[in-house]
Amino acid sequence: MLGSVVVAAALFSVAGVGVSSFIKSPAQAAADKAAPPPSVLSAVLEKRVLKDTVTVRGMVTADQSVPVTGAAAGPAGGGAKPVVTKVNVKAGEAVAAGRVLVETSGRPVFALQGALPVYRDLKPGATGQDVAQLQQALAALGHRTGSDAKGTFGPGTKTAVQAFYAAIGYDVVPADPQDKERLEGAQTAVTQADRALTTARESWEAAKNGAAAGQTTPTPGRTDGSATGSGGGATPGPKGSTGGGADPVKESRRAMDYAWEDLSKARTKLAEVQAAAGPMVPAGEVVFLKGFPARVDAVTAVVGAAVGEKLLTVSAGDLVVRGALAQHEKGLVRQGQKVQILSELSGVRATGTVFSVADAPTAPQGQGGPQDGAQGGAAAGGSAQGYQLVVKPDGVLDVSLAGQDVRVTVEAAASSGPVLSAPVSAISAGADGRTSVTVLAGNGTKRRVEITAGMSADGFVEIKAAAGGQLAEGEKVLVGENPGAGAGSRPGR
Repeated sequence: MLGSVVVAAALFSVAGVGVSSFIKSPAQAAADKAAPPPSVLSAVLEKRVLKDTVTVRGMVTADQSVPVTGAAAGPAGGGAKPVVTKVNVKAGEAVAAGRVLVETSGRPVFALQGALPVYRDLKPGATGQDVAQLQQALAALGHRTGSDAKGTFGPGTKTAVQAFYAAIGYDVVPADPQDKERLEGAQTAVTQADRALTTARESWEAAKNGAAAGQTTPTPGRTDGSATGSGGGATPGPKGSTGGGADPVKESRRAMDYAWEDLSKARTKLAEVQAAAGPMVPAGEVVFLKGFPARVDAVTAVVGAAVGEKLLTVSAGDLVVRGALAQHEKGLVRQGQKVQILSELSGVRATGTVFSVADAPTAPQGQGGPQDGAQGGAAAGGSAQGYQLVVKPDGVLDVSLAGQDVRVTVEAAASSGPVLSAPVSAISAGADGRTSVTVLAGNGTKRRVEITAGMSADGFVEIKAAAGGQLAEGEKVLVGENPGAGAGSRPGR
């Protein structure tokens, strides 16, 4: 009986608890229906260096990029179209000055150092800056040009060209295919003129000696040495007399003078032929690059294929980064600003400075433009349309970065040092135009502080408390309030 009473009491207790969970006071019911308290979003005031940046994409290219066409300089033979006969380099390879890059129809295409693009065949007798550049490039490879004047393709330069071609294993190309015949003809003319002078000199000497000995001179119409008189006898004239004819001494002297003039002309002609004869450097066999080692960017040549517009592309000089700025970015970027360079592909980071910003927008350009006209200047590297930007790295970039697309971050402006900063969303402006931040105290109270805003960058603003206000690093400021999702909702919905 007692046990039954205990069980019944327990059942009634459980039932009471269950019923009480569904019975609420009016105050509790109102509280349940109210919106949840708003959540406060805050940020901590901190000191940081503010940097306003402009980020664009850029391409790593060399200061100079040159397409190699390799048109055969020597005759291919029988009018045959030139073909590629050797490819001596591969993409990504470093090449030194004097290296033969490719061979077309048995003729070499080599690289020499120089900033001036080749625009003509360099032949004996030529003068100019391009000749001086050739002389300097040959001398750097150990082939001196002797006593030749700077910029004059003389005998010393001929010797240097012959030595260079021999060093790379090729015969020289004559400046004129008829050089041999022209030389032989000019030398023959000199020999003949020299012999004629010798004969004339001998005649003059004989005439002088005859005049000195008192020998008569045949008069016109006679060949036996006698003079013609009325009685038919020989009448010797006075010593030195010419018998009324021309003076043999003067005539022979005049003939000798003519012979001297002929010999002088023949020798001058021979000198001209000799100066113009000899080896030349065909424009199609040389590529001038600003610096070495150079790099092979791309190779399209295939042995046996006809020579096309471009066999390969080589680049030289320091690596730079080229990009393009939009209209709204151009005004923020100036020469000398600091730059951060990042290759997402390799993770390599580097620093640099803005070298130049174009004044006018340009259309997109492909990589490997012409070199300063004939052989290309700095390649555009596939830069996008816009205001062209050139960034020079502070150090030497790794060669592996050549041709890579990288991220370029320009520090358009920066604070002089760490400044007290707050998120832009923490700044509020009143109807009176004054700006302020709301400081959150530890006890939940709020304090509004009027501020003066400075530069902004990366979502932060430099702030200073106005007169009478106070702000400190580490304080929390109000960024925003979330009124909660329960406002206006009903239980069970």
